[in-house]
Amino acid sequence: MAAVKELIRTEENNTLSFGDYELDQKAKLSDYPFDGDMYKVKTYKDITKLERNGMFVYESVPGTAVSGLSQDDTGMSFCVEGPEDAQITVEMEADTEYEIFLNGSSTGKVKTNLGGKLSFNAELENADIVAVKIEKC
Repeated sequence: MAAVKELIRTEENNTLSFGDYELDQKAKLSDYPFDGDMYKVKTYKDITKLERNGMFVYESVPGTAVSGLSQDDTGMSFCVEGPEDAQITVEMEADTEYEIFLNGSSTGKVKTNLGGKLSFNAELENADIVAVKIEKC
């Protein structure tokens, strides 16, 4: 997949793809309509961030490319890639336990804080694409 050159796009399966970790300068796109909400993406080599209606959804340090982002009441799933390992933070339900799966293998259960933030590391350096699934316990 590499980087999403249009910064954010809607896929045929009604999911979102976003992020361009190959950019040296920060790029952003605001007011992208998707499924009744407005999205904003900021991305470049050092960070990728996605917001929905002004609220935090996703952030990675350093920047990544995300494909097939899907979220519902039971969790979130997407594929991520980047040139090096990344710290990923996503917004989930506050004070709730989730199990994180990377490429189908559980990395364990994590409880979100009162703000609903859930953080984990993805080893991207030696992988083409990492499939992420976060399920509510």
